[in-house]
Amino acid sequence: MTTTINPQRREAPDPGRSPQTGAVTVTQYSRRSIVAIWAAAALPMGALSWIVAPAIADGSGIESLIRPLLACLTGGLIWQFVLVMALVGYEQRSLRWSRLREALWLWAPRSPRSGRAGGRTWLIVIPLILLAGIEELIGLPAPINRNFGEFLSSDAGKAMFDGSWGLFALFMTMAVFNTVLGEELLFRGLLLPRMRGAFGDRDWLANGLLFAVYHVHVPWVIPASLLDPFIYALPAKRHQSALLSIAVHSAQSVVIGLLVLTLVV
Repeated sequence: MTTTINPQRREAPDPGRSPQTGAVTVTQYSRRSIVAIWAAAALPMGALSWIVAPAIADGSGIESLIRPLLACLTGGLIWQFVLVMALVGYEQRSLRWSRLREALWLWAPRSPRSGRAGGRTWLIVIPLILLAGIEELIGLPAPINRNFGEFLSSDAGKAMFDGSWGLFALFMTMAVFNTVLGEELLFRGLLLPRMRGAFGDRDWLANGLLFAVYHVHVPWVIPASLLDPFIYALPAKRHQSALLSIAVHSAQSVVIGLLVLTLVV
């Protein structure tokens, strides 16, 4: 279904004003606050990945590391969701869906030209998903003891996931908080609408670069992630929709989730 948003509204809204209706006022963050929020997301993920997970694993190989690593990263992503809810709740003095929806850009993408939201505007996700796939292909290979894709294709990986619905549930929980309720909600839902006051028209670029270097828990993806400003941040800003970047980012979770499911069943 296609709905029409006021076509006279400027493409780049004034800082502090919700871009769709103007009913919700958002706080424009300082650069120091933005970096602090980035650190509150990135540093726990790095510590959980490189310190906590290896400490509780019973060996150095991926077979012994996979369960604690999935559990630790899931915990770090859940923390990001809690952080977003705490900051928005403090800002809006409410966690009602009507306010969350505007404060976090949780609405259909709007065409910058026609002002129409939803409908055919969603087709933009197709080339963006293809670009995200190319980004995955050009990324540096993961270390052998953290290469999840290689592990899934190995006999040990197939044996570990065979019939393990609990492990599949853990993986899918991580996936949901990764691309829906965690990273994208934090970077495109919370931060992006609040970065124009600090970065002006380059807020999308700063947002995408911060997201790239956030990946200290998987640093081998950082070089390829320098494309993230163009795949996630700029489209989210132009179409004023965090749901757009959530849809694009979640494509990888769907593909890997289906692959894991084939091993479980």
